Amino acid sequence: MLKAKTELKSKLAQGIDTLDATQALAALLDGQLAAVQSLRSCSPAITKAAMAAASSIQSGGSLCYVGAGSSGLMALSDSLELTGTFGVPMSQIKILFAGAPDTLVDMRGGAEDDTDLAISDVKGANLKAGDCAILVSASGNTPYTVAAQQELKKLGITTIAIANNNPSALLNNADIAIHLDTPPEIIAGSTRLGAGTAQKIALNMVSTLMGIELGHIHDGLMVNLKADNAKLVERSLSMVKDIAQCDLSTAKNMLQQAKGNVKLAVLLAAGAQNEHAAERMLIEHGGVLRKCLEQIQSD
Repeated sequence: MLKAKTELKSKLAQGIDTLDATQALAALLDGQLAAVQSLRSCSPAITKAAMAAASSIQSGGSLCYVGAGSSGLMALSDSLELTGTFGVPMSQIKILFAGAPDTLVDMRGGAEDDTDLAISDVKGANLKAGDCAILVSASGNTPYTVAAQQELKKLGITTIAIANNNPSALLNNADIAIHLDTPPEIIAGSTRLGAGTAQKIALNMVSTLMGIELGHIHDGLMVNLKADNAKLVERSLSMVKDIAQCDLSTAKNMLQQAKGNVKLAVLLAAGAQNEHAAERMLIEHGGVLRKCLEQIQSD
């Protein structure tokens, strides 16, 4: 049986233990940069994945992230950012991490081989047809993740697979397959390196494009964020001031009136009659702030 590419030795690593620190770090960086190049051919699949995820969230469904080990950590990181960045309620985000919560403090490998656990985790997540799942595995054959995929497909859930080896079970059986053709790792088999970097970028691209599709990004600003700390409150004020072209005092007043909702505050500052009118516009235009602003300007 041929070894998976992620298990092979990298030519860049030959004699790495004999190099000085600067040379060794240069080899590590070259490995990372080579892994990043794998994203260039993935745009069509990433676009499909983002549209599927956005459709599920927009219809009130759930987006589920599934993974184990290092790949699971990449998935976990992305999933936990969705509420703060895009305002997606945590009630619509599901996270299936092999062996969690124990493996989040002591990441032993046994849980990733537990297919019964995967089936149990899926059943306990209360997912339904119309939901969407992103499954991440460097090998594409991690038993936990593959078993979860099989169970998810039985429920009629759209499965998006992100893997670094092809062919693999995860990619072969996915509704949307994102193959990250990363080279062998500088440390053979240590997929927290290049494979993990490529996975994180792919996840960033999927979730950010999803956020754009949902209308939660305006000129690069996260206008649907959940402002739950001082930094984000200041960011919210800055966004209202910038987009509505108003002074800071007006931005503060409108943001307070909108109970922290940046989109509503922008529309109020831009000339919407009242909060109810602003809310109606957002509903009519699918939450897209730009279309609402265009309506205000044309009225």
